[in-house]
Amino acid sequence: MNNPTELKYTKEHEWLRLNDDGLATIGITDFAQGELGDIVFVEINEFGEELDQDEVFGTVEAVKTVSELFLPIQGTVVEFNEKLKDNPELVNEDPYGEGWMVKIRPSNPADIESLLSAEEYSQIIS
Repeated sequence: MNNPTELKYTKEHEWLRLNDDGLATIGITDFAQGELGDIVFVEINEFGEELDQDEVFGTVEAVKTVSELFLPIQGTVVEFNEKLKDNPELVNEDPYGEGWMVKIRPSNPADIESLLSAEEYSQIIS
C-alpha cells in the first residue's frame, strides 16, 4: 500500500495534509479506495460549517456500497474538489493527489499531531 510519509492518517482511512496556507487537505487513503472499489459519486454535506473531529462531512459511493467520510480534526470545510463532480474516479486513480476531497480551516492545528503517522497507519491495515 502507498502511504506517503508526509501525511497524517485516521483509523477510519482518511488522510490529512497541512498546507502552507494553513488549510488542511483531506481525502481517503489508497487502502480505503481499494476496499470500496470503483467510486461513482462523492457528496460533501457540510460545506462552510465548523465540524468536530470524527463528525461526518460527506459520503463516498462505490458501485456496491456507500461509506461515510469523517473529519480527522475539528475545522470548517472551506473547499470541495469540484473535479470529483464529473470525475469521481479520480479518488481511485490518485487518492493522495487529484482525488483529494475537501480543504478545511483547522480550529486547532495542533490537533493534527494526534493523528497517525504513515508507519502507525500501515500497521493498522496490514
